[in-house]
Amino acid sequence: MSNSPDFTTRRRVLAAAGALAGISLVNGRVAFAQPKLGRVVYGQGSIDPFFAAGYVALKKGYFGEGGLDVEYLNSQSGPRTNQLLAAGQIVFGATAATAAPALTLAGKPATLVFGFDRKLTYANVIVRREDFESGKIKSLKDLAGKRVGATQPQSSTWLMALYLMQKAGVADKVDIRPLGDLATMLGALKTGSVSASMATMSMMEQAKQEGWGVPIFDATTESSWNEFMGGDVPGIAALTLQDTIQKRPEVVQAFVTALVRAQDFISANSAAAVTDAIYDDYLNAFPRPAIEKTLGVYKETVFLKDNIITQDAYDRMTAIMGDGRQFSNDELKTVPYDRCVNMSFVRRARGL
Repeated sequence: MSNSPDFTTRRRVLAAAGALAGISLVNGRVAFAQPKLGRVVYGQGSIDPFFAAGYVALKKGYFGEGGLDVEYLNSQSGPRTNQLLAAGQIVFGATAATAAPALTLAGKPATLVFGFDRKLTYANVIVRREDFESGKIKSLKDLAGKRVGATQPQSSTWLMALYLMQKAGVADKVDIRPLGDLATMLGALKTGSVSASMATMSMMEQAKQEGWGVPIFDATTESSWNEFMGGDVPGIAALTLQDTIQKRPEVVQAFVTALVRAQDFISANSAAAVTDAIYDDYLNAFPRPAIEKTLGVYKETVFLKDNIITQDAYDRMTAIMGDGRQFSNDELKTVPYDRCVNMSFVRRARGL
C-alpha cells in the first residue's frame, strides 16, 4: 500500500514535531532533554544536617537533571527506613550504614551505594547542665542506674549507646530508652524524662546554645574519635536493595550521580552558602546558627568528600555491630564488604 503525498508530508511533520519535543533552548543553545527514568521515593531517616547532600540534591534539582523524579520522605528513624525499603515503599534510603548488613541478614539483600561521612556523627552523649555542674553526671560511668535516650531498639543510636556503655563498664546498669525521633530525644532530656541522650552534633549545638545542655562524650573531635575508633567508620550512607541494582542500574546511577554533584557543591562552598541553600526547606526546626556551625565542622572533619566507603571503614563498623551487640561475629562473616557495598556508581560518577 502506498501513501499519498499529503499523508507522507503530514507524517514527516508529526515525526519532526515529536523529535523537537525533546529539545529546548538553553542560553540560546540547543539542549536535549534528559531521558526520563521514572519516579522513585527517597527516604532519609531523620532531619539533620548530616543528610546535607540529599537536601542539596533535592534543592538544586540534580535528581531531575539526571532524568529522575524523586519524592523525598522523612522516614523518621533508621528502623522505619529499613522497613520501608524492605517493603518496596521506598527505592532508596539514607540512614545508618549498618542497615545494609542488617537487612541482608534479615533476608532482604541491600547494598550501600553512597557514603555521606567518615564518622558516626550521632555517637555523642549529652546531659543537662545542672546535672553536670553539680557533679551528678560528669562521665559515662556516672550513668549507672539512669536512663539514656535513643531512637528505636536496634537503631544506630541504640547500638552506639550500648557500645559506649559497654566501653564504660556500665551497660548492665543503664536503661536505654527508645524515644522515637531526634527532636523527641532532645525534648525528653530537657524535661528530665531521661538523664542523658545520644545526640547528633546539631542536637549538641542546640542544647549548648540554649544554655541547658553539656556533652559528656563528644565524638566529633579528631583526637577523641581516633582514640575511640582508630579510623574512618561510615555513619550515614545511601542504600538500595540489590534487586534494584540488578534490574534498574541506570536509576541507581542517576541517583548516586546527583548525590555526588551535591557533595561537590558542599565541598566547594562555605557553610553559610550551604545553609542558605537548604535551611528554609529542610532544617528550619533547628536554630540557624547551630546548623551553620554544624555544617562548618562537618565540612572539615566529617563529610566524606569522595563518598567512597572503604573496606577498612566497613570492617570497623561491623566490629561495632558484632560481639552479640546486634549480631554474632559468625553472622557478620556472611555479610562481607563485597556483598553489602558497591562503590562502582560513585566511581563512575567521579570518572574514577
